[in-house]
Amino acid sequence: MTVEIIPLLLAALSGGLVALLLTLFGGGGSVLAVPLLLYVVGVSDPHVAIGVAAAGVALNALTALAGHASAGRVRWPCATLFAVTGAIGAWLGSSLAKAIDGHQLLLIFAVAMGAVGVSMLRPARAVDRPEPRLNWQMSPRVGVTGAGVGSAAGFFGIGGGFLIVPGFMVSTGMTLATAQATSLLSVAAFGVTTAVNYGLSGWVDPGLVGAMTAGGIAGTLAGLPLARRLGATGALGRRLFAGLILIVSVYVACRAIIDL
Repeated sequence: MTVEIIPLLLAALSGGLVALLLTLFGGGGSVLAVPLLLYVVGVSDPHVAIGVAAAGVALNALTALAGHASAGRVRWPCATLFAVTGAIGAWLGSSLAKAIDGHQLLLIFAVAMGAVGVSMLRPARAVDRPEPRLNWQMSPRVGVTGAGVGSAAGFFGIGGGFLIVPGFMVSTGMTLATAQATSLLSVAAFGVTTAVNYGLSGWVDPGLVGAMTAGGIAGTLAGLPLARRLGATGALGRRLFAGLILIVSVYVACRAIIDL
């Protein structure tokens, strides 16, 4: 367990940044948690970085979820079904990832980061339509989509919001804003599942998780009012953020190749 002050402070700052981005964009922010832990905080083992990132992102997502839930933006029946089936997938995905060499896993992770960045460059359409209610016809689509997204999130050790949001929009027809708020329960569930799986192998550092969580609370509190004011500048901010993710993905890939 890490007790040195500098790594803990850096982990808190990293958690704050991830939570801020997660609150603003509903996805994508968690993909930066692993690189931040590796190259800013100084975690040496990629598996430990993924385990800590999963736990920290899950707790940060719960904080953001509380804010959105208090505003009535979360559709709980859809969120619960997606989270439950996705958690099963996350366990399977994280179990597979644990069996892969850490640096090879980082190279695959870098490719996933690139996919996140590209997906965020696509314009997100905010459709004005009635919000859905979970029914028997919709449930299989939500459950299958949740399992697939959860498997990917568990394998890469990320929250998966960039997949969960469109997954909700396609499987239920909910609007972008509602999908972003509703996705946070699944982000938390996938993160907890992955972190528990990694923790059973001793790859979760409680000190770093606590620091990331503390920073995440501050990041969420800063992000909630900004999310309401983002308005017309949201598209530009999302594109800039996507560009940052693409740049970091190239850096992670280069470092992974060097360390192979």
